[in-house]
Order: sequence, then C-alpha cells, then structure tokens
Amino acid sequence: MATNISKEKREKLIEKINAIKTFIQQAPQDKNTKNLLTYIAEIEKDIKGKKYGLVFEEHKEAIDDILENNIPILKEDESLFIDNGGQMNFLIEGDNLASLQLLEKTLKGKIGLIYIDPPYNTGKKDFIYNDEYVDSEDSFKHSKWIAFMQKRLNIAKKLLSLGGFICISIDDNEYAPLKLLCDEIFGIDNCLSIHHIQVRYANKSLNERKPFQECVEYVLFYAKDYNYVELNRPMQEYSLSPFCYKISELSTPKTVMVGNKKVDVFSKGQWKIDKVEPNENNLKETWISGSIYSGTGHGKIYQKVVEPRLDEDGFQCLYKIYGLGEDGLGFRYFTGPQKQGATKGKMYTGVPLSKKEELKKGKAIKLRVIPNIYDFSPDFGNIKHEGGVGFNSGKKPTKMLKQFINYHQRKDIKVLDFFAGSASTGQAVLDLNNEDNGKRSFIMCTSNENNICRDVAYTRLKNVISKNNHASLKYMKVDFVPITDKFYYEYADELLKHVKELVELENGINFNDNKELAIIITEEELDNFMNNIPAECKTIYLGHDILPTKEQEEMFKNNKIKVNIIPDYYYRDLEG
Repeated sequence: MATNISKEKREKLIEKINAIKTFIQQAPQDKNTKNLLTYIAEIEKDIKGKKYGLVFEEHKEAIDDILENNIPILKEDESLFIDNGGQMNFLIEGDNLASLQLLEKTLKGKIGLIYIDPPYNTGKKDFIYNDEYVDSEDSFKHSKWIAFMQKRLNIAKKLLSLGGFICISIDDNEYAPLKLLCDEIFGIDNCLSIHHIQVRYANKSLNERKPFQECVEYVLFYAKDYNYVELNRPMQEYSLSPFCYKISELSTPKTVMVGNKKVDVFSKGQWKIDKVEPNENNLKETWISGSIYSGTGHGKIYQKVVEPRLDEDGFQCLYKIYGLGEDGLGFRYFTGPQKQGATKGKMYTGVPLSKKEELKKGKAIKLRVIPNIYDFSPDFGNIKHEGGVGFNSGKKPTKMLKQFINYHQRKDIKVLDFFAGSASTGQAVLDLNNEDNGKRSFIMCTSNENNICRDVAYTRLKNVISKNNHASLKYMKVDFVPITDKFYYEYADELLKHVKELVELENGINFNDNKELAIIITEEELDNFMNNIPAECKTIYLGHDILPTKEQEEMFKNNKIKVNIIPDYYYRDLEG
C-alpha cells in the first residue's frame, strides 16, 4: 500500500500544534492567550485545507481597490451609436473586471457562448498588471496571471446559460495552470474538449533559434453543465480508410436476451481481431468511456445496451448486440475491460448499413463528428487586415471563431468576449448571421489601451456593419460612482441615472430617440409621461418602486402599452 508522505507530515504538524494549544489552554487566560489560540486555529485551518489542485500566490490588482471604493456604471457615447436595425450589440470600453461585474447584474445565466483570447503572459509586453508589463523576470509572473484570470472566470461561469459553454485560447506559457483553474471553476466533468490549433508552419516559426518549433496553440472548451450542452456537429468526410479491423468468430457464442435485445456473448478464445485492408465489411476502432463493469453485479455497455451484466464475468468478453438500428449500424461488437474497476473498453462498429452502397460506388459520405485538431495556419497568416483595420497583435481569424460559435445549436444566443481586442469575435457573429440568417448578438469588452477600443474595435465593427449587416451597435464606457464613507441614500440618486444603460444591456434595446419604448424611474417622469403619452409607444420599463394608480394602469391598458418592471437587483444589493 502506497504511503502518503504529505499526509503524515501534516498529521505530525497538527500534533505539534495541538501540544502548543494544550500548553496555552493550561496557562493563565488573558487577552494574549485568547489571541494566540485564534492564530493557531487559523494556522490549523490552512494546514487542513486544499491538498490538490492549483496553488498560487494571491495578488491584488489596482482595479480591486477601485471597486472596493466605487460602484461601476455605464455611460453611453451616443455619438458612436450605429442604428442599422436588427439585433442590438454592445461594445464596452473599460477594465473588464468592472465590465463583468455590471454584466453579472444584468445577464447572469443568459450568455450562450463566451470566447476569450486572454494575454498569453509570454513576458514580451502582452500582459499588463497594475499598469505595468509583466516580464519574464518577474518571480510572480504566473501567480499574477492566474489570480487575474480566476476573478474573471468565476464571473464568466455565472454568466453562462445552462446549455452555454466557454472557449479560451491559450498557448504553452499558461496552458497547464489554466487547465487546472478551469477544472476547479467549471468542473473537470464539464471539459468538452481541448482543441489543438495549428497557427503557423514550422518553417515560419517566430523563434528560429529553438530546435523544436512551436506551431500549435490550444482552445479549452468548458460547459456550464455538460448534461445540458447540445453541440451542432460539423459535417466531416466519412470514408473507407479507417475501416481496417475485422472480427473473426472462432466458435459458437452463448446467446441471451437482455430486455428485447438479442446479445451474443463470446468468451476469451472464441474471437479474434485482425488488422486488414480497408473494406466496407470491416470494422472501425473507436473508444467509449463509462463504467462497463463496476464489480457490483451491474455494468453499462454503451448507453446501457446491456444492463444488468450478463452471465459471463465481463472480463475479456466480446458482445455482439443486435437491433440497435437507430444509426443504421444493425449490430455492434464490444470488448470487455481487462481488469475489474476499468472504466474504458474498445468498441468495434460495423459500417452503417445504409452507407454501404454509397461507399461501394466510391462516394464520400459525411458524418457528424467534431475533431479537436485543426490547421488554421493559412488563416492566421492572412488576418492582418481582417475587418479593415491594420491590427495583428493577437488577432484571431474569423473563420476559426465562426466555427466555435456555430458549435452552439441555437442561432439567437448572446455571445460575450471580455478580452475583445480588435473585436474579431464581434465580426464573426455578424458574418455568421449573414451566412445562416441567425439572430445572434454580441457584447465586446475591452480596455482602451492605445485607443484600441475606439480606433480599432469600434472602427472594425462599423466597417463590418456597413457591409450589408442588419445590426446595430451601442458604445458604452465604464465609469465609477464613489461610495467611500457614504450611506446608500447619498449616492443612490446618482446610480439611478445610469439604470437606463443597464436595462438596454440586459434587454438588447435602445431608448435614444425611440418613440416605441420609454423608461420611467421616478414619479415625476411617470406624471410627465401620462400627460403626453406618445401614440407610437408600445412598451415601457417602469422602476420597481414606482406605483401607478388604477387610473394610470387603465390608461396603459387602453393604449395597449406593455409594462415591464425594472428589477431591483442592479444596485439594491448595496442598500443597508
């Protein structure tokens, strides 16, 4: 039996701490002894804490201090509003942690897909922390990056809808800690895939001095809840080349019935598998996972086709199962695990019967699968001027982003990118909507370092929208309302002035010069509205603490005006 050395060390340390506690408890008690016992309790708690996972030095950002003493708000730059009909989209300028806090108030559980391309932390002026670049000599280089990402990903998970997922681009510099961080935040069972993306060819590497050229980056895919994600699987070619395995039945199997399914059970020695030339009658080797034999008298074999387990012991057996039919396979073979407690076994499937004639005629067949290796090298080589802006630092090709967005089956989701940079994700959403008549919308969040938000992201989106895109865009900036040493009522009126932007963000609407919509957040505004109701008005958003009279409610009804109550969760959590 393996010895857990770390556990033994902890237990010995706890014994020493307990001896110190006993000594202090037996000494005359005063304020100092009480404090010492409190300190020791905190030390003991830390020792008994987390034993596996990502461990790093926690760091505080400048934005943390700002958020402790200020409330983030949004202010629209109305001069940059693009009104082109269609879906309302948002570009938010400001620190993305502040932006995420505002999104958490308005869009918790409503984002279908998040794509982010965070700084890769290469030490080459790509990651700014507290207004300074983190270079390769910084001894806290990795822990600063992880602390930075942890805060943002914790909020990102809250924003995802139940069937939503996040895609994160990264390279070798922070891949390993990011994987551990995502396993902690989203859960290892919610990891959908690690895509391997070829971004350049070896002969065009960025570092010719290295003997091994770095040509691949990664995209981590995590679901909010794996059980609710339904992916739109792209069509891939289906050919004879993988069908190079053949099972030979060496003797008569034992036949049993499981429910209404006939199952032939071949014990060890009654079958063999040979590798042969590809042929439509041969078998394709793939892998399945799940508890094929649990050792408890029950087993699961490929979606519970055989359960409870058969009379055989489940070891080194092969099952030939008839009557599956749904995918046209007719029957399948399964091998059992090689040892008790194993969680994987090989599955060998016949060529779908409905496809055999097409294969014989040499036709390529399409099958719905999602590979996790892609060569986007040509696309990465041609992104410099995508979107009509000359910006190529960390830019991602829209072809790749459209593929990720299209994994989501729905065409009306909200897509978020809070490391938006040049707004490649926004263009991908617009282009994909044009191609498949989708109604997706986006929210892009980025700082304005070197005027990237105004001069690059906005310009790019404006260029794309102008080219026959039925879409609109609001440009908003993060600002702050000071709250230090103030009671809620002292700054509540100031926050109230910026509820409009949050209502627009949550509902994807525009109040500016829009006679069909109105927002009313004070009693005075309600009286003014009732005295002069616009004939075009169809919907109003009413502050939650505004109480219309019966007469006013009747007027809403007579004018066929829909009333939406503005929620009190935007800033109400600060009260008290």
